[in-house]
Amino acid sequence: MSSVVYSINVSLGGVPKLPVPEAHITELGLDGDSQRNRRYHGGPMRAVCLYSFDRIEALNHEGHPIGPGTTGDNITVKGLDWADVVPGTMLRVGEAELEIMSYVRPCKTIRSSFAGEDIWRISQVHHPGWSRVYARVQRDGLVRLGDPVEAAVSLNRE
Repeated sequence: MSSVVYSINVSLGGVPKLPVPEAHITELGLDGDSQRNRRYHGGPMRAVCLYSFDRIEALNHEGHPIGPGTTGDNITVKGLDWADVVPGTMLRVGEAELEIMSYVRPCKTIRSSFAGEDIWRISQVHHPGWSRVYARVQRDGLVRLGDPVEAAVSLNRE
Protein backbone atom coordinates (compact mmCIF):
# COMPACT_ATOMS: atom_id res chain seq x y z
CA MET A 1 0.00 0.00 0.00
CA SER A 2 1.35 3.42 -0.87
CA SER A 3 1.46 6.22 1.70
CA VAL A 4 -0.61 9.34 1.15
CA VAL A 5 -1.64 12.58 2.81
CA TYR A 6 -5.00 11.72 4.37
CA SER A 7 -5.71 15.09 6.01
CA ILE A 8 -4.19 18.58 6.16
CA ASN A 9 -5.15 20.45 9.33
CA VAL A 10 -4.75 24.06 10.47
CA SER A 11 -6.05 26.43 13.14
CA LEU A 12 -5.38 29.94 14.37
CA GLY A 13 -4.31 28.41 17.69
CA GLY A 14 -5.27 25.39 19.72
CA VAL A 15 -7.11 22.21 18.86
CA PRO A 16 -8.80 20.85 16.99
CA LYS A 17 -7.03 21.79 13.83
CA LEU A 18 -9.53 21.78 10.98
CA PRO A 19 -9.15 20.19 7.53
CA VAL A 20 -8.16 22.14 4.43
CA PRO A 21 -7.67 20.71 0.90
CA GLU A 22 -4.13 22.06 0.52
CA ALA A 23 -1.52 24.21 2.21
CA HIS A 24 1.87 25.68 1.50
CA ILE A 25 4.54 24.45 3.91
CA THR A 26 7.36 26.84 4.85
CA GLU A 27 10.15 26.67 7.42
CA LEU A 28 7.69 27.99 10.03
CA GLY A 29 4.89 25.52 9.23
CA LEU A 30 1.69 25.51 7.21
CA ASP A 31 0.22 28.74 5.89
CA GLY A 32 -2.95 29.51 7.85
CA ASP A 33 -1.78 27.67 10.96
CA SER A 34 -0.50 28.98 14.27
CA GLN A 35 -0.03 27.72 17.79
CA ARG A 36 -1.47 29.06 21.00
CA ASN A 37 1.60 28.21 23.10
CA ARG A 38 4.77 28.96 21.13
CA ARG A 39 6.97 27.88 24.04
CA TYR A 40 6.18 24.22 23.33
CA HIS A 41 4.82 24.25 19.77
CA GLY A 42 5.90 25.71 16.46
CA GLY A 43 9.14 27.30 15.34
CA PRO A 44 11.64 25.92 12.83
CA MET A 45 12.41 22.68 14.74
CA ARG A 46 8.70 21.94 15.33
CA ALA A 47 7.26 23.48 12.17
CA VAL A 48 4.99 20.57 11.22
CA CYS A 49 3.24 18.04 13.45
CA LEU A 50 2.50 14.71 11.77
CA TYR A 51 0.45 11.71 12.83
CA SER A 52 -0.73 8.41 11.41
CA PHE A 53 -4.31 7.86 10.29
CA ASP A 54 -3.72 4.14 10.79
CA ARG A 55 -2.88 4.80 14.47
CA ILE A 56 -5.97 7.03 14.76
CA GLU A 57 -8.15 4.19 13.42
CA ALA A 58 -6.62 1.74 15.92
CA LEU A 59 -7.22 4.22 18.75
CA ASN A 60 -10.85 4.60 17.63
CA HIS A 61 -11.22 0.81 17.90
CA GLU A 62 -9.95 1.09 21.49
CA GLY A 63 -12.76 3.58 22.18
CA HIS A 64 -10.87 6.87 21.93
CA PRO A 65 -12.73 9.74 20.15
CA ILE A 66 -9.56 10.92 18.36
CA GLY A 67 -9.64 12.09 14.74
CA PRO A 68 -7.37 13.85 12.24
CA GLY A 69 -6.39 17.24 13.69
CA THR A 70 -7.90 16.68 17.15
CA THR A 71 -4.46 16.26 18.71
CA GLY A 72 -2.86 19.11 16.77
CA ASP A 73 -1.49 17.17 13.82
CA ASN A 74 -1.01 19.28 10.72
CA ILE A 75 -0.47 16.37 8.36
CA THR A 76 -2.25 13.06 8.87
CA VAL A 77 -0.60 10.29 6.85
CA LYS A 78 -2.21 7.02 5.77
CA GLY A 79 -0.31 3.85 4.89
CA LEU A 80 3.11 4.68 6.33
CA ASP A 81 4.69 2.21 8.78
CA TRP A 82 4.51 4.61 11.71
CA ALA A 83 6.93 2.66 13.92
CA ASP A 84 9.63 3.54 11.35
CA VAL A 85 8.95 7.29 11.59
CA VAL A 86 11.66 8.24 14.06
CA PRO A 87 13.86 11.30 14.55
CA GLY A 88 16.19 11.56 11.58
CA THR A 89 13.70 10.15 9.07
CA MET A 90 13.31 12.23 5.94
CA LEU A 91 9.84 12.48 4.38
CA ARG A 92 8.76 13.88 1.05
CA VAL A 93 5.20 15.13 1.54
CA GLY A 94 3.77 16.52 -1.67
CA GLU A 95 6.35 19.07 -2.86
CA ALA A 96 7.86 19.56 0.62
CA GLU A 97 10.73 17.72 2.26
CA LEU A 98 10.59 17.26 6.03
CA GLU A 99 13.05 15.93 8.58
CA ILE A 100 11.57 14.29 11.66
CA MET A 101 13.14 16.02 14.66
CA SER A 102 11.37 14.70 17.77
CA TYR A 103 8.42 12.92 19.27
CA VAL A 104 5.60 15.14 20.57
CA ARG A 105 4.91 14.94 24.28
CA PRO A 106 1.16 14.83 24.97
CA CYS A 107 -0.39 17.76 26.85
CA LYS A 108 -3.70 18.32 28.60
CA THR A 109 -5.18 20.34 25.71
CA ILE A 110 -5.72 17.10 23.75
CA ARG A 111 -7.43 15.19 26.58
CA SER A 112 -10.87 15.23 24.93
CA SER A 113 -9.44 12.97 22.18
CA PHE A 114 -9.00 10.10 24.65
CA ALA A 115 -11.27 7.85 26.67
CA GLY A 116 -10.73 8.70 30.32
CA GLU A 117 -8.62 11.68 29.13
CA ASP A 118 -5.65 9.26 28.87
CA ILE A 119 -3.30 11.50 26.87
CA TRP A 120 -0.41 9.15 27.66
CA ARG A 121 -1.85 6.63 25.19
CA ILE A 122 0.16 8.45 22.48
CA SER A 123 3.28 9.00 24.59
CA GLN A 124 6.47 7.67 23.02
CA VAL A 125 7.72 6.81 26.53
CA HIS A 126 4.66 4.75 27.50
CA HIS A 127 3.67 3.40 24.06
CA PRO A 128 6.64 3.44 21.65
CA GLY A 129 5.61 3.91 18.03
CA TRP A 130 2.30 5.64 18.87
CA SER A 131 3.50 9.25 19.27
CA ARG A 132 2.96 12.18 16.96
CA VAL A 133 6.19 13.66 15.57
CA TYR A 134 7.55 17.12 14.89
CA ALA A 135 9.42 17.93 11.69
CA ARG A 136 11.50 20.76 10.38
CA VAL A 137 11.14 21.81 6.78
CA GLN A 138 14.11 21.07 4.53
CA ARG A 139 12.32 22.23 1.37
CA ASP A 140 9.18 24.39 1.15
CA GLY A 141 6.32 23.23 -1.00
CA LEU A 142 2.64 22.74 -1.59
CA VAL A 143 0.86 19.74 -0.06
CA ARG A 144 -2.56 18.51 -1.20
CA LEU A 145 -4.92 15.79 -0.04
CA GLY A 146 -3.92 12.48 -1.59
CA ASP A 147 -0.33 13.53 -2.30
CA PRO A 148 2.20 10.72 -1.94
CA VAL A 149 4.32 10.47 1.22
CA GLU A 150 7.74 8.91 0.74
CA ALA A 151 10.13 8.03 3.55
CA ALA A 152 13.89 7.97 3.17
CA VAL A 153 16.41 6.11 5.29
CA SER A 154 16.51 7.32 8.88
CA LEU A 155 19.58 9.16 10.07
CA ASN A 156 18.93 7.56 13.51
CA ARG A 157 19.09 10.82 15.50
CA GLU A 158 17.22 9.44 18.52
